[in-house]
Amino acid sequence: MDRFFDITKRRSTVGREVRGGLVTFFAMAYIIALNPLIIGTAPDKNFNLISGAPMFLDEAHTQVDPVAIGVSIGMVAAATALIAGVMTILMGVIGRFPLGIASGLGLNALVAFTLAPQMTWPQAMGLVVWEGIIIAILVLTGFRTAVFKAVPKPLRTAISVGIGLFIAFVGLVNAGVVRPGAGTPVELGVQGKLMGWPILVFFIGILVLITLHVLKVKGAMLISIITATVAAIIIEAITHVGGQTPDGTNPLGWALNTPALGSFSWPDLSLIGRVDLFGAFFVDGKFAVGHFIALVVLVFSLLLADFFDTMGTVVAVGSEGDLLDADGLPPRTTEILLVDSLGAAAGGLGSVSSTTAYVESTAGVGEGARTGLASVVTGAAFLLAVLLAPLVNMVPFEAASPVLVFVGFLMMISQVVDVDWNKPEIGIPAFLTIILMPFAYSITVGIGAGFLAYVFIRLIKGEGRKIHVLMYVVAALFVIYFLQGVILSAVGG
Repeated sequence: MDRFFDITKRRSTVGREVRGGLVTFFAMAYIIALNPLIIGTAPDKNFNLISGAPMFLDEAHTQVDPVAIGVSIGMVAAATALIAGVMTILMGVIGRFPLGIASGLGLNALVAFTLAPQMTWPQAMGLVVWEGIIIAILVLTGFRTAVFKAVPKPLRTAISVGIGLFIAFVGLVNAGVVRPGAGTPVELGVQGKLMGWPILVFFIGILVLITLHVLKVKGAMLISIITATVAAIIIEAITHVGGQTPDGTNPLGWALNTPALGSFSWPDLSLIGRVDLFGAFFVDGKFAVGHFIALVVLVFSLLLADFFDTMGTVVAVGSEGDLLDADGLPPRTTEILLVDSLGAAAGGLGSVSSTTAYVESTAGVGEGARTGLASVVTGAAFLLAVLLAPLVNMVPFEAASPVLVFVGFLMMISQVVDVDWNKPEIGIPAFLTIILMPFAYSITVGIGAGFLAYVFIRLIKGEGRKIHVLMYVVAALFVIYFLQGVILSAVGG
């Protein structure tokens, strides 16, 4: 096992890999609860849920069927954990990299709220499968790896720093420390004040984590998550805070998971394989050019987001774990990208949306994970979660988010000094990459803005020959990505 995973070679131990794998799992586990709330509650064009059951009890579509929605959520939760477990284990065994894979946030919203309303759920998932197949072909032909290598090293560094700020912001938002403001884009807590028991749990977690890190205690992140979770369960048992509600009547409640003991239930995995690979390309059985172009643009958007989110995540994880070579590439780059690409197709086949590499993997790397063994541990935990979802749901956002915030700090301080800010062709693209990831809440947007700025500045300086030809190709693709709204309007999509 040591030789297979290069545990000693990467200066790690089995214990560190297990701890790191578990930390990555707990940092990612929220997707088991969150993905069903997106995929499991959205109707398709026929007003059916992904389970196939009608969403509404009446023909006027005014009375929602809570039982049908509950069943749909349970089915998506089980499938989400299963696909995440299988693909993360494959990442560990084939890619041999400490990288967790699960349904991608943002990608699932695009599927649920843009694709599904135009077609049936099986047809929408069929498009996700095609997206995964296309990316896998790009890997096998060497294109995806070549693009990875063509990106200048300073930009890769900026991507990693930007992702650090992005996941720190995600952690603060998930915990409710930062929220949409009244009159401002965001604000501290509720109306500028830190209030509520869940916020206390977040600060318990972050203070424990900082203390253990300063004292150099092994397993600091995992201990922090467990401590904060225990505190959350006790607080909920005494105070009965409850969860936040969609209408905003309980803003001081738990953001997602309410930390309480759950009951065992057998998983329903009947969503696996429920796809239609060709139906989406036809309207009422007929081929329409405008409809086809609109679909191509949407699939392209899904593909590009998946393509570059993964590149940024792999760079961030590799940088945090000191796993990149002199050219800024991780070991077994092609294998890593291939598993990720197949994961996108697997997400479609599992009806859980496109799966992708999770930036929360940096939490496990921060705890010491350096090899694929950590991914095997993370994947095994996801498989257990198929049966033990109530136990996973005991961990609220507020208990896991401190790890994300702290890892964001670690990623920024270790790499931001490596960018030559005095060179405009490097400093400006790096700046745009770093700030737009958290501000636009999108890794892809940050990368795209940085790439376009890099190509533009090089050209106006008369240094076009210094730009790798693939950077021109990628820049052109990002132009299309940013203009997709205009293109869809033009074709009536």
